[in-house]
Amino acid sequence: MLDSASKAFFHLLARSGTLKKLASRYGMRRPSSFARRFIAGETVAEAIDAARAVEARRMTHTLDMLGESVTDLDKAEAATREYLAAIDAVAAAGIGRGLSLKLTQLGLDVDKAITIDNLRKILARGEPAGFFVRVDMENSPYTDVTLEIFETLWRHGHRRIGVVLQSSLRRSEQDLTRINALGAGVRLVKGAYKEPKTVAYQRKADVDAAYARMLVTLLTEGHDPAIATHDPAMIDLACTTARKRGIARDTFEFQMLYGIRRDLQATLVKEGYRVRVYIPFGREWFPYFMRRLGERPANIAFVLKGILGER
Repeated sequence: MLDSASKAFFHLLARSGTLKKLASRYGMRRPSSFARRFIAGETVAEAIDAARAVEARRMTHTLDMLGESVTDLDKAEAATREYLAAIDAVAAAGIGRGLSLKLTQLGLDVDKAITIDNLRKILARGEPAGFFVRVDMENSPYTDVTLEIFETLWRHGHRRIGVVLQSSLRRSEQDLTRINALGAGVRLVKGAYKEPKTVAYQRKADVDAAYARMLVTLLTEGHDPAIATHDPAMIDLACTTARKRGIARDTFEFQMLYGIRRDLQATLVKEGYRVRVYIPFGREWFPYFMRRLGERPANIAFVLKGILGER
């Protein structure tokens, strides 16, 4: 994890229209292009191909159609239609059935009620076909409303949904207790957003400590825990906690991002753990890509090398 100033810098870059246009022109131009290390492609067909490769390595997957901060209802409706089409395409392909989405992609910045309706449409199409939908967590201004919408749908009988919590937010340990009490599944992440110190830990050590505490709580009190990390220390903690508490390896899973730590993924599978890979795809990939760069310095050198190779 970079320091907070570096993370803020990459979030600023993520909002640059000029960089986004350049990235769209060159970032996915050929299979060897730099962005394809982290993003499967711009189409659901490319995501399905990537998913098949993940399954061949004895792992499961969740498809993440990139997009957020939709500013009008027509775009929110278009995103909903894309999700419905993706559900149909994945079902026809016969691969695993997991989706991740952001509520701002479905119109949360415009109309909360329509956002809920759009999510219900996706669940109505996906649940009968065996899909599990993970509602992603965005930056802190959306935490309350995201959990409220999630809980509303859960209490209305939707059981093939889960939510994400970020250990970087000071409130998240209480939110974990709240979601565990519901009986719902949590995907635990550290958090990739730049947040003010009033709501989030600023030091990496504090974020890690909160993650460790939440990890143990999730394993011992949670429901189908999803430990989303590439941090070997956190993975070791999860394995040690499970062993000491008699928690079976098939009752929780590790989750990692496409293109990151494939060696570690393979090792965990070999040791008998469940591993799920998040596969991002779609035309709106640039903000996601910038956040990945902001999380790890080694990623920057890789991308700069890739950019130079494009010339």
